[in-house]
Amino acid sequence: MNFSIQRYSSRTHRIDRSVLVEHLKGAKRYHRIAGYFTSSLFEIAGEYLEGIEEVKIVCNSDVRSEDIKIAKICESKLLGRLNTQPVEAESLLNRPRYQWLYDFLHQHPDAIRVAPDNYCGFVHGKAGVIEKKDGSRLGFIGSMNETKAGWQEHYEIVWLDESQEGVDWIQTEFDALWQNAVPLPRAIIQELGRRAHRKEIILDQAENSEMLPPAALVECPMYREGLSLQPWQRAFVGECLKHLRWYGTVRLLIADEVGLGKTLSLGTAALTLALLSEQELAKKGGRIRRKAIAIFAPATLTEQWQTEMLDKLGVPCARWDSRRKVWLDTEARIISPAGPENISRCPFRIGIISTGLITQPTLERDLLSQVNFEILIQDESHKSRTKQGLGKKAGEPNALLRFMIDAARRSKHVLLGTATPMQTKVEDLWDQLNILHQGDGNFVLGSDFSPWHHADSVLPVVTGLENPNDPETAWRFLRSPLPPLGSSEEKDFRRVMHEIRGELGLKPQEFNCYAPVVDLPSAVRDDLEDLLESQQANNRFFQRHNPIVRHVVLRKRTVLEAAGLLPKVGVDLHPDVQKSQDPTAFTVLFQHQALRTDENFAEAYEAANDFGTAYGKRVKAAGFMKNLMQQRLCSSCAAGINTARKILDDQAIEDESDEFFDQIIDTVTAEQEALERLITALERIQVEDPKLKAVKHFLINENWVRHGCIIFSQYYDTAAWIAEQLAHSFPDTLIGLYAGAGKSALFRGPGDRNEEDREKLKKLVEDQSIPIMVATDAACEGLNLQRLGTLINIDLPWNPTRLEQRIGRIKRFGQVRPTVDMLNLVYQDTVDEKIYETLSARMKDRFELFGSLPDTIQDDWIENIERLDEKLDEYIETQKRVNGFDIRYNANLDTEEDEWRNCAQVLSRRSIDTLMRTGWST
Repeated sequence: MNFSIQRYSSRTHRIDRSVLVEHLKGAKRYHRIAGYFTSSLFEIAGEYLEGIEEVKIVCNSDVRSEDIKIAKICESKLLGRLNTQPVEAESLLNRPRYQWLYDFLHQHPDAIRVAPDNYCGFVHGKAGVIEKKDGSRLGFIGSMNETKAGWQEHYEIVWLDESQEGVDWIQTEFDALWQNAVPLPRAIIQELGRRAHRKEIILDQAENSEMLPPAALVECPMYREGLSLQPWQRAFVGECLKHLRWYGTVRLLIADEVGLGKTLSLGTAALTLALLSEQELAKKGGRIRRKAIAIFAPATLTEQWQTEMLDKLGVPCARWDSRRKVWLDTEARIISPAGPENISRCPFRIGIISTGLITQPTLERDLLSQVNFEILIQDESHKSRTKQGLGKKAGEPNALLRFMIDAARRSKHVLLGTATPMQTKVEDLWDQLNILHQGDGNFVLGSDFSPWHHADSVLPVVTGLENPNDPETAWRFLRSPLPPLGSSEEKDFRRVMHEIRGELGLKPQEFNCYAPVVDLPSAVRDDLEDLLESQQANNRFFQRHNPIVRHVVLRKRTVLEAAGLLPKVGVDLHPDVQKSQDPTAFTVLFQHQALRTDENFAEAYEAANDFGTAYGKRVKAAGFMKNLMQQRLCSSCAAGINTARKILDDQAIEDESDEFFDQIIDTVTAEQEALERLITALERIQVEDPKLKAVKHFLINENWVRHGCIIFSQYYDTAAWIAEQLAHSFPDTLIGLYAGAGKSALFRGPGDRNEEDREKLKKLVEDQSIPIMVATDAACEGLNLQRLGTLINIDLPWNPTRLEQRIGRIKRFGQVRPTVDMLNLVYQDTVDEKIYETLSARMKDRFELFGSLPDTIQDDWIENIERLDEKLDEYIETQKRVNGFDIRYNANLDTEEDEWRNCAQVLSRRSIDTLMRTGWST
């Protein structure tokens, strides 16, 4: 037979028919090197593939080999690419194609594989081998993709080769790619099936409350990027829906350990409850006014909340600007008239407000005290607490707690969030429970005569130190509030509660029982006594069944890691001369764990101290302001100078605590003189800031840049300065600055800075184009940087949980290093050195201890190192004593795939966006 090369051009031939279709008829095998996987992959030859014995196609992936080994990363990448086109029109136009492709792949799950980018790069060379049933083979080479456009619409040139040598060569190339590729993830096949059955519904068509969250979120930004809510986040939404069924209102405190994504848990719950509220309004013909949905958070977190709600959930929210007295959208644009009176007229469905407004006597606080809330959310709710100490006001609620108690009385749903349910005493938790108990939530702690109102009497019972044995005592704890039937999976619990309710004639939503235990038949009392004696996982009855466990959702990192839901990534702490590659250079920089400084820095630090002392004497309840200059100077010399100059020039100070966020600070002569001395001393420093020296040492001498590095500061001044300085030291390296709205940037060399949006920066890190990222705390949530393997804390926040949030950016799924490195930088002879010495002793062998440290280190703890030691140890010990949460909240977590992804009935993103842009009714 005379074998030859046949040449085809789409200009002269229908190459889809003359090359592909013609030869696939009656074929036995089809091996293909294609381009990107798309839904139109088999659009031309689909009907012929069904009868072919073996179909194998290898595609591009946009995934590197280290990621392709991690199923979730691979799924995320491929789902993200599949979602580059708007799914709404795409699924409607091409539903038959999706159905055919889903059916085919369901029957042939290994028909398509994806090759890692760093093995083959972009698969531009397209080729294939077709084997006929008679054993003859032919190969073809061309640039066309396996799509309708590739075969029919584009200008393409194809060579058909029937020679054994030519076919073998193509087959060898295919085999090499196939062997190094992995099967198309099951999640992709499921998404094709979902699109084949996708149907947009209006809110009224949602058949039950459980279907609302997936219907609203399956096509939100994070799901379109291939990401998912974590199992415990979805479970929190489920818990909210359970409470809504039991009580008709939701009163929950989420106290998951730090870094577990409470913002998304609360945000998803808020969206779900808002949609359910709209359903109720629709049933009433819209005659009822929409009540406010408000999120109260420390000022430093308000922008983070706004960003994450939009970037992850696709929910636009308004943020109140405390200084300009206006509402801002997600681009920091003004969307309301100016004036404090407008705080009660939020132009969006959800308004985010700084708790700093509540801690001070403001007109805004007075106006908010008259607002009725549909949903009231407070982040870092432990800041609402009873005043401590022995003073005249000890035991009284602070201003924030008073406001929240009053606001909860005027709210339908109340959700609180904190990584610190108890500061140093478990009793502090009762401040949170007291908020939840107000108004419609008066079932949380039971009737006014219930023992659950008194922490001192019930704590021994909750912690298992005491176990009420006699029925009358136990009945006092059980009858008010009486648990809902569905509040436990224990069969005996459900049976006995059902018996009790039936015998006493209690309705399902009746939770206070005033009958004595003797009113129960003896058989029921016997069953109750047996139940009270029962244990589960060494937990007694009232450890498992009490108002605290029912209304506080607490999950622990170690439990989730043991279940395989969180990665176990080790952390090596620095500075540590034993781990240094250059001990000589290390000792020049560090004295023990602190950076060496000179006499000029010492003089500046003394001036900062003098400023704080003078300000604290003059301004009562100065709080954080007393330590403002100390903390700024402890961040960097640049931040110290900038802050001092802004105060002297009557400019607003940003990025501060909630009490003084974005405020102009009035000063008197003594304070001004201290600031002048500080500036003069810092300007005399001739050499580089020791922190900049240390950063360069670790990036260059310790070669951290090879692994990629994220550098964190709590202040924008420091972050911007570091990014600019590193641009000089690494002129050929892209350096990102990830900060608040309008402040993010990209650097390449000195003086070469471009403004950049955060999403672009994240993509560049993901593509490994940015090896060094500098970020502020305000932007760190939602920033997933598993591509980077090292972290530098330029400053030490007086908030240990923030260190856990920071390391959580790289200590996550997709981190290829089994152990990451974290460097904490503090100047010698400063308060930061004292704090870090105390913390690092506890971090040495057990980094996860951070999850058991208080959210904020109190100012009075710092004055005496023994007191700091004592308070931290007391806090850790009290957290160990609280239990019962693991049984309730971790036992039934879904460790498998996210079933929300299969939701085919969806609410349109446009309708959700429109609804969320509807303002508060006043």
